[in-house]
Amino acid sequence: MKYLTQRILSITFIATALIGFQSCSEDAMPGDDETITSAELKTILTTEDIAGAADTALADLFAGNTAKSAVAKDGECYAAEYTETGFVATFNNCVLNGTENVNGTVTVTYEVGEEASSFTASYQDFYVGNIKINGTRTFEISANSGQNSVSFTVVSDMSVEMEDGAVISENGTKTFGITFGDTLESTVFSLSGTWTVVADGNTYAVETVEDLEGNASCQYLTTGTMTLSKNGLAVTVDFGNGDCDDVATIIYPNGATEEISL
Repeated sequence: MKYLTQRILSITFIATALIGFQSCSEDAMPGDDETITSAELKTILTTEDIAGAADTALADLFAGNTAKSAVAKDGECYAAEYTETGFVATFNNCVLNGTENVNGTVTVTYEVGEEASSFTASYQDFYVGNIKINGTRTFEISANSGQNSVSFTVVSDMSVEMEDGAVISENGTKTFGITFGDTLESTVFSLSGTWTVVADGNTYAVETVEDLEGNASCQYLTTGTMTLSKNGLAVTVDFGNGDCDDVATIIYPNGATEEISL
């Protein structure tokens, strides 16, 4: 996937793989009130997609934390004040990775180790466009001794208020990983975790059963399964056997299956 490393840093690449699910078959399907719709899957991923707009800038600031007294240069859209334990960053109409303007202040505290580093970002009325973020995201970043793999574990406890006033909350843990190979095909990315989203009066619980994986030569997830529960209705989403295609399968409790396009 093009710009794969950058997408992992911003914790948004998984949205590309999942947003836009479309039904391909209605044979033997449960009733409409017992299905998972494309719009619902899109909603489940909204918080990660929006928060990722700020994650890239936070990663850049975190990487530059050695300049403890650093402030923004003339013409830059943010200012950061560093302390011994973190920094406070204020954004003023920043356009990050082609996203909408980012405004507001985020407080970050961090710990740095030899092979792992972590930081917690606390948002209070932080805006991406007209969408408001509140809550915390804790990141732990680690690399193996050979430096050929990196993983990011993200613990979120946050809410997102959409432009129309709808509120979506997310709580849980996701681990994103990348193992670098000699070719695009052998460079593998993965997602695992357990998280819950509450939106429109519905509660959605997600848990990966087998790590969701893909490679840098394909824009889709190619293997792995996850369970998705909506108010007690549990389905399984199977991403395939390794082939690079845009097909996944939803398996319902009654055994009915539905192929969907990614």
